[in-house]
Parts: sequence; structure tokens; C-alpha cells
Amino acid sequence: MKKIILFICCMFFLCGCNKTDERDIIKEINKKIENSKNYQITATLEIYRNEEKFTYDIISTYKKDNYFKVDLLNKKNNHEQMILKNHNSVYVLTPSLNKSFKFQSEWPYNNSQIYLLQPILKDIEDDKERDFKKTNEGYIITSSVNYSNEKEYKKQKIYIDKNNNIKKVEVLNNENKIKMKLNVINIQYNIDLENDYFDVNKYINKEQIEKTKESSASLEEIVYPMYVPSDTYLTSQDVISTEDGERVILSFTGESQFTLIQENLVNTSSLGYIYGDPYLILDTVGAVTDSSITWISNGIEYSVMSDTLEIDELLTVAQSIGVEPVGK
Repeated sequence: MKKIILFICCMFFLCGCNKTDERDIIKEINKKIENSKNYQITATLEIYRNEEKFTYDIISTYKKDNYFKVDLLNKKNNHEQMILKNHNSVYVLTPSLNKSFKFQSEWPYNNSQIYLLQPILKDIEDDKERDFKKTNEGYIITSSVNYSNEKEYKKQKIYIDKNNNIKKVEVLNNENKIKMKLNVINIQYNIDLENDYFDVNKYINKEQIEKTKESSASLEEIVYPMYVPSDTYLTSQDVISTEDGERVILSFTGESQFTLIQENLVNTSSLGYIYGDPYLILDTVGAVTDSSITWISNGIEYSVMSDTLEIDELLTVAQSIGVEPVGK
């Protein structure tokens, strides 16, 4: 009997230690953020969609008072973009094309974000049934996630070293397949930042306009979605001449109707205003609203919109565009 009681006490003690360790780790990471004027994460991000992998170099920067800037470099085509939040609004900027979107958005707190510490910690703290494991290298915390536009994203694994630094984050589906992976190279706190680091105007180069006009892509190919919902068919294809080139409008009707628009992107230094959120779509950061998705890829601006499709299925349509272009 004494042995049984001793065994139960040991188990209780060990479980209590694990819980204490878990709370202490979360508290320690939070303390690092709260006690710092800023932080900067250098990492690589891998996104897996169907059989394709998209890889980005990422620099994520936070400054107190909810200033954020995420720099993304697509490793395949060297396409650079940034998501920026300052005291005015949230923006997606494509400096090389002088293109920007301004959002009415609660980003980054309205959804999970794999490349920022605060949303990762929020997911951990919100999940009261999270899993905690010790490893030889440190700890692994598994929690649920909130990717409202990606219903198959169900959980994340956060790998933490013995110094309470996040080293890797994996987002998985129900089948435990990795859909996104962030490999952290370095996290720095209290770094020196320029005064205009979060100023949108710093990254909009008006001298770039003429250069962009000369190098704008032409619509030599019409690109069709590889995924179309069942009982939905392409019923019209209109090509409209504009002063900058062509605009193609593809209309799909039936059970789940939607419209796809693609056109030359000629630099006008324009600032589109959108009630939505920035979102990684294939090889670029796009804009997602309740009924539309807009993004830029290889000098072409795409928009897909629908009043009948749920946004996750509309994303599936968008993410199937550009896989296999079909000539006119």
C-alpha cells in the first residue's frame, strides 16, 4: 500500500512539474516581448499546397504600440512584398511594382499567424487542452489554431529550445500532414530601428513608375483555374482592350458561380482600399474579403469573386490558378 501511495505521489509531482514548466515557458516568452521595445524574427517559411511547395525568406518585426512589418521574399521568383501595420492602417506593399493595398482589418490578431510571436502565444493560451512534451532539445507545445480561411488547418506544433526561444512552428491538418512550416534562424530583441521603419511612404518609390510600365507583363496567355466546383462551368470569356493592355473576364455559372478577372498590371502608384485581410496565396500576398480574392503574380493582377461560394472554396479556386496556363 505504501508503495502505491508513493507511486501516486511521484506521478502527481511529475505532472505538477510539467505543468509548472509549461506555464513558466509561456510566461517567459511573454515577458521577453513585454520587456522589449521590439523584436525581429529572421526565418524561412514553407507552404505546401497540393503537390507544390512555396518557400519564402521572412523578416518579421514588431515594435511596441502594435506596429508590425513582415517582409517576404519568394525564393522561386525573388518577388518581394511586405505586410505593414502602423497607427493608420494595415497595408500590403509590392515595392517593385509600386502597388499597395490598404485594409480595414484587425490583422494580425483576428487569425493565427505563423510568423509573429503574439498570435502564436495567443493560440497556445486559448487552447486549454494543448499538449506539452519535453524533448532532448527543449519542449514541444501542440495547440489548436484559428485560420478562418483554411478549414483544413487544425493545429500547430511549436518547438522551443531550453532558453525559451521558439525555433520552429508547424501547422498541420487532421491527417498530421504539414501545411506550413516556419524555421526560425534568429530572434532578436531591442534592436535599432530607423524612425521611418513603419512609414508606408518609405517603401513606395514613385521613381519606379516608368520602369514598371516598361517591364509590365502582357496577357499572352489566359490562365484558367484547375479546380472548378461541381456542376459549375465556364460560360463566357470576354477580352476587353484597355489603354494598358487587356482585361480578360471569365464567367463560371451553375451550382457555384464565380468570376475570374486577369489583366496587365501597369504601375499607377495606386492604393486600393479593401475591407478584408492580407493572405498568402500561392506565390504572393493577396487580399481576401468575404466574397473576393485579389492578388498579383508575375506582373498580372487576378481577382476572383463570388456571391455563392464560401471563402475557403473560393481560395481553393484561386490557389489552382496559374498551375497550368492555357494559350488563347
